[in-house]
Amino acid sequence: MITYKAPLQDYQFILSELLAEDLAQTGQQGFALEDYMAIIEEAAKLCEAELLPINRQGDEQGCSFDGERVKTPEGFKAAFDQFAQGGWIGLNADAEFGGMQLPLFLNVILHEMIMASCFSFGDYVGLPQAAMKTIAAHGSEEIKQRFLPRMVSGEWSATMCMTEPQCGTDLGLISASAEPIGEDGYRLNGTKIFISGGDHDLSENIVHLVLARLPDAPEGVRGLSLFLCPKFNLNDDGEITGRNGVNVVRLEKKMGYRAASTCEMFFENAEAQLLGEPHKGLKAMFTMVNTARLLVALQGLGSSETGYQTALAYARERRQGRALSGVVDVDKSADLLLVHPDVRRMLLATRSFTDAGRALALWLAMQMEQAQHHSQADKRQRAADLVALLTPVVKASFTDLGFESCNNAMQIFGGHGYIRDNGLEQLVRDCRIAQIQEGANSIQALDLIGRKLNMHDGRLWNAFSEEVKATTSEAASSPAVSHFAIALKDAFYALQSATEDLNRRIAKDANEIGAAGVDYQKAFALVTFGWMWLKIAQVCATRTDEFSQSKCAVARYFFARELPKVKLHLQVAATGADVLMSVDEALF
Repeated sequence: MITYKAPLQDYQFILSELLAEDLAQTGQQGFALEDYMAIIEEAAKLCEAELLPINRQGDEQGCSFDGERVKTPEGFKAAFDQFAQGGWIGLNADAEFGGMQLPLFLNVILHEMIMASCFSFGDYVGLPQAAMKTIAAHGSEEIKQRFLPRMVSGEWSATMCMTEPQCGTDLGLISASAEPIGEDGYRLNGTKIFISGGDHDLSENIVHLVLARLPDAPEGVRGLSLFLCPKFNLNDDGEITGRNGVNVVRLEKKMGYRAASTCEMFFENAEAQLLGEPHKGLKAMFTMVNTARLLVALQGLGSSETGYQTALAYARERRQGRALSGVVDVDKSADLLLVHPDVRRMLLATRSFTDAGRALALWLAMQMEQAQHHSQADKRQRAADLVALLTPVVKASFTDLGFESCNNAMQIFGGHGYIRDNGLEQLVRDCRIAQIQEGANSIQALDLIGRKLNMHDGRLWNAFSEEVKATTSEAASSPAVSHFAIALKDAFYALQSATEDLNRRIAKDANEIGAAGVDYQKAFALVTFGWMWLKIAQVCATRTDEFSQSKCAVARYFFARELPKVKLHLQVAATGADVLMSVDEALF
């Protein structure tokens, strides 16, 4: 079975030392670190006690559909009720609607722990939170008052309905239609697929946020509008009256992630309300998408942490072979797995991602808060720029490395990792979806290169560049970490030079964006992780306690064996589009 204990010491380190300045600009007035840690510890108890035990049975049972309603696996309803009653669904929601109105970084921590404990459960908590943000940002006062309090309480849940059979990423092909009825009503018709949480037995109503076209809509994404369509209709007092025209066609049969109800939905004259402005639906929906992308990134991070803990526990007790340098445990028939260099490589590779990734996720969450709430306009803009630039990098790199980490954990188990009883094969199957969800990772690369790098004349890139340069400059004066600073500076300037070269190539051939995208994005991510590791090393390098020395050991690994891959990825990215696009179709 899988092993997981919430990394509470790491959370405390990040909040109290690594990101203390950012926390000071982000945290709730009147809250101290002890208050945040008390909340985090309670969330950890809930995830470990309620979610971890239902993870395996959720995969074994999956969801079921009787033609009317979807039923979740045993234990999911009780766990959801505990989350709802404890106020965890409304952790970030406005107090006006019953929420706790706590900072986003706490939700990031909560979701990492959820994903680490029970991957599939995350949909049922995360999607309503993302939908609440969208309704709060774009809904009328009447819509907010009618829907948000019951969504915050967990009485009602939510989905995001974009994908259709003929279109996934290419949302311009959406054909679902919306016909006006009366003064402010609409009827929706069309099919949506891959709808996470499309139906379930956890809440009494489900609020669907649906992209569709009005009769006068222009073609493409500019013609999309966003609609709010509940599973059950409401009367003027907000009470449920009867079933709306929202139907489940089927449950998708998936490789993993089986306890999450992924549905094909058919909207048949379903009553709905416009959310935001006509033909501006994609912009409104991206409030939800960007929140969801961070949550999907945490799927990779949480899975990686569980894989690491499970593999480490196994490596500390499993005996196989002898150390290459000679027998270690002479009184045993074999040495522990930890004597083998390649086992250590896989464990350290995973730690180099999880530790830096956790810090980066919390830093990004704090930037999101500052982008909304900082008192100074220039600080809000800078934070928003950093969030826009790094969101595709975080989503893609966390999910790529999360899957790689789970595969490494399985490899450490050897043949036992391939056996269901040990839990790792479920972890691998579950987390594979994260590389596809909320924009496949190659799409994230297109977003990074095709939009973000040169947005506002390079302002987003410049903000990131200034952050990295400030950290390397400060660290260069410290003998304990100056060698790390030199290595990061060299990698960063290689990335900067490659960025300039890529922009020149793109000006001549737009195919260069797609040809270079994935490798460029991987290089960008490694530089970003290096930036976090340099920050961590600055704090820990002169300390002698075991926690700090463990951090330094992983930092040494990262700078020796992971950061050098920046130049390899950039070398591949520089090979150009011709090697791909010059191949005749008949030769494939």
